[in-house]
Amino acid sequence: MTIKFLTKACSVVGVTLLAIASLVPADWLLWLRTGHWEIEHFLAFFAVTSIVCLTWPRPFVVGGALMAVAALLEGLQGLTPDRTPNLMGAVWGAVGALAAALLTELFIQARRRRSG
Repeated sequence: MTIKFLTKACSVVGVTLLAIASLVPADWLLWLRTGHWEIEHFLAFFAVTSIVCLTWPRPFVVGGALMAVAALLEGLQGLTPDRTPNLMGAVWGAVGALAAALLTELFIQARRRRSG
């Protein structure tokens, strides 16, 4: 098993877990909640974007796609009976994805400058 395959698998698992956590009934995830939903949204999308950026070295493409996913998943919560979509939830998820993309781009540029 190669590192590239492992990072691809972790990327798929991460995005899948985001979708599941966003769309299953809220009662199923009570053990996962901290009470600070803004931080939860930010950290979840920051972590998944960071993992996906390891696989796909185009952080702004990954960040933009996951920002759209944050908005889409928040909108789809309107279809579940016990959840309501929240604009700020989408914003915090998008900010997490953007922060991870910017940080990854910074590391890529620093590594390029250092190697010449």
